[in-house]
Amino acid sequence: MRYAKGLVCLASAIVLAGCAQVNTSSDLGSLQPMPALSAELRQIAEDAAHPLASLSVLAIRDGRVVYEAQFGYKFIDNADPVRSVAADHNTHYRIASLSKLITTLGVMRLVEAGKLNLDADVSDALGFTFRNPNFPLAKITLRMLMSHTSSLRDDGGYYWEAKLGVHLRDVFTPGGRYFGNGAMWDKGRAPGTYFQYNNLAWGVIGTVMERVTGERFDRLMDRIVLRPLQLRGGFHPADFDAATLRDTATLYRKRVELNGKEIWQPNGPWIVQVDDYSTGPPAPRATAEYVIGTNGTLFGPQGNCRLSARDLGKVMLMLMNRGRVEGKTFLSETSITTMLEPAWRYDAILNNGNNTSTPEAPQYNAWGLGNQRFMDRSAKGQGDRLVAGGGFVASGHLGDAWGLTAAFVFDVERKDGMIFLTGGPGFNPETYRGEYSSLYRHEEKILDAMYRHALRVPTRTATRE
Repeated sequence: MRYAKGLVCLASAIVLAGCAQVNTSSDLGSLQPMPALSAELRQIAEDAAHPLASLSVLAIRDGRVVYEAQFGYKFIDNADPVRSVAADHNTHYRIASLSKLITTLGVMRLVEAGKLNLDADVSDALGFTFRNPNFPLAKITLRMLMSHTSSLRDDGGYYWEAKLGVHLRDVFTPGGRYFGNGAMWDKGRAPGTYFQYNNLAWGVIGTVMERVTGERFDRLMDRIVLRPLQLRGGFHPADFDAATLRDTATLYRKRVELNGKEIWQPNGPWIVQVDDYSTGPPAPRATAEYVIGTNGTLFGPQGNCRLSARDLGKVMLMLMNRGRVEGKTFLSETSITTMLEPAWRYDAILNNGNNTSTPEAPQYNAWGLGNQRFMDRSAKGQGDRLVAGGGFVASGHLGDAWGLTAAFVFDVERKDGMIFLTGGPGFNPETYRGEYSSLYRHEEKILDAMYRHALRVPTRTATRE
C-alpha cells in the first residue's frame, strides 16, 4: 500500500465520513471557524442512509475564501479500515464536467494569443470539412461547440481509445470508419439553432487546440492554464509525480453491476469506480504513436481533469477578479465577459433547446461558453435553483461522473461562490432527488448549508461564529 497512514478517525469499514479536516491556514487569508456549518456538513456526509465517501468544500464571500473543509476519505480500505486515508486540502478529484470550464480557460487564452477565433469555421483548424451532413452549408464554430449549440450529440459516443488509432475525420465524415449511422449529428436542427448538452463537442475542441498549437492537449493545458494559475493535478494522471498521485482521491459507489443492472448495497463495501492507484500507476491515455491533432478525446477535455477544491477556488477568484491573479492578467476582462454572458437562452415558445425539464422550471435556462447560467428557477425536483428559498443567481458548472458529484457556482458581481466535490455515494442518488431543483438532495443540502452559514451574512462583513 503506497498510501501513508494517519489522519484517520474511522469507526468502521462502512461508515467513513466522521473525520473532518477544517482548515484555518493563514495562506487563504480570511478563513473563519464556522462550527455550525462544519457540524451540518459532517451530518450530511455521515447520514447513515445517504453516506458520502468524502466531501471537500470551499466558500468565497466578498472575494475572499472564508471557509474550507474536508470530510471522509480519499482512499478506503474496506478490509483494514485503519489503512484508509482521510481527505485533506491537497486532495484532488476527477472533477467530471467542471473540466469543461477549465478547458474553456485554455480556449480563451488561445483566442487572446490570436491562435483561435470563436466564430471561425472550425474546419479550418481541424484540417478537414467539419459539417453536420444534414446541414452541409452551415459552418460550426467554437462558440457553438462551447455553448452546446453545435448540433452534436453523444449518441455516437464521445471517447475513442488510443489503441483504436482514431482520427476524428473518420468519426464525423459520412463513410468514415467510425461514422456508423451518423448518430452524433442532429438530423433535424441546424448548428446554432438548438441547445443539447453533450460531451462530444469538447473532444473536438481539444483536437482544435492541438492542431493550432502542435501540443498534446493535456500538456498544453498544463502550460497555459495549470502552471500560470499554480494548480496541481491536470488531465493526465500518468504524468503526475508521486506526491500528486498520493493526493488523488479514489472515487467510490456502494453498488455492483449484475447482468447489466445496478444493484446498490448500502450496507456493503465501498466499491472503486476510478482513480485507485494503490496497486499500480495509471495507464497512459496516449501511446508514443499518437499523432497530435487527430483525437483530442483521449485526454477528456470534457471531464478528465483532476483538481482540488482549493485549486478550484483559485480559478473562481480569478473569474471574480475579471481575469486578474495577484496583480497579473491571466485573461482580459473582455474574455471573462465573453465566457460568462449567455450565448444561448431557453425560449419555450421557440423550443430552442432540450432543457431536460418542464418549461416552468428548466434545468438549463442559459449557457455561456463552458459554463451554465443558473437563473434560480424552481419546481418540485426540477429547475436550476441552488439554495432553498432562492436568491442565488450564479454562473458555473455541475459535475456528475464515476460517483463524484460536484458544483462550482459563483456570483461574479457580489464575488460570492461555493465549491463542493464528493467522492461518491453509498446510496442510489436517483432515489434521493432534490426538493426544489434538478439536483440530488445531498447536493441541495450541501449548497444550502454553505449559503446560509458562509455567504448569507446580513452585514456582508467578516464575522466569527
